[in-house]
Amino acid sequence: MKHKAHYAKQAQIFVPRETRIQISVPRETYCFRTNPSDTFQKRLGDFLARVIAIANQKGGVGKTTTAVNLGASLAVSEKKTLIIDSDPQANTTSSLGFAKDPSRRTLYQGIILGEPFERLIIDAQIDGLDLIPSDKNLVGAAVELVGMENREFRLRDATLGLRQKYEFILIDCPPTLDLLTVNALAASDAVLVPIQCEYLAIEGVSELLDTLMRLRRTINPTLEIEGILLTMYDDRTTLSKQVAADLRSFFGDKVFETVIPRNVRLAEAPSHGMPVIFYDIHSKGAESYIQLAKEVVSNVQKRVGQGAERPDQGAGSSAAGAASAATAGAGLGRSGSGGGGGTGSDTQ
Repeated sequence: MKHKAHYAKQAQIFVPRETRIQISVPRETYCFRTNPSDTFQKRLGDFLARVIAIANQKGGVGKTTTAVNLGASLAVSEKKTLIIDSDPQANTTSSLGFAKDPSRRTLYQGIILGEPFERLIIDAQIDGLDLIPSDKNLVGAAVELVGMENREFRLRDATLGLRQKYEFILIDCPPTLDLLTVNALAASDAVLVPIQCEYLAIEGVSELLDTLMRLRRTINPTLEIEGILLTMYDDRTTLSKQVAADLRSFFGDKVFETVIPRNVRLAEAPSHGMPVIFYDIHSKGAESYIQLAKEVVSNVQKRVGQGAERPDQGAGSSAAGAASAATAGAGLGRSGSGGGGGTGSDTQ
């Protein structure tokens, strides 16, 4: 049996992965197997991955945190998962414990130099989880793509062969609406939109959804909204509750039931180079991402059971209008809650 280990950078210790999972992540805590007869459960080699882009043009809303922790939660639940880091900041790569390495092949070699993606994949040191890393060279890729043939579809074409090897492929997008993000959305079946529960964070949602609507008309007509994820939620503040209520009112069941709270352990985990479920399985952040993974898997099972449906062509327009209304509603909520609950200290 291949021995794997995880290097906890800050503590400067070498922790055998088998020991860490046995101690920190009891099987009954994270495993949510489905019925073996379910059509969603397939043998390795028969998978047809659901590709989900995690996108929002605003930075600091939890895209990388969601990519890393949702990917890890799916993997430990025996859903073979690949994370593609398409952000030049490479925070997803470092959050999984990989230090900068100029000799390492990254997404840049794949989409610009035509390197086969199979050669870019590295083991994320978690059973069932792989990574295509990023580095600072991707900053130039956004410019180099402009003059390239088939520029919007290079990521889509390169990942077609990977769909048979994974059940989920998560793409962490940069906080911009440039060609890297367009490539990610063109390659995806759906987009997951993390939104911080603050007024300014939802102002740009209408712009993002308007972009999605235009992409569906021109580049990816089957692109769906996987869901809107409320992040950095603090139930002690009136503003968080107001933003959450407004978004649920306008977007309905497109908003995930799971919310990601403000959480100290969730913020600390990247400095140790590991997902929060391995850093502190009992934290609220870990519990939330485990629940989110269950919700994502459940949604896929429902789609499989119901069969493929043609996405509503008017959804993009109505969603964009709803986002504008939600922004206005959140503004009213903000003015009406001027003395709302204090932020206090983050909970564990």
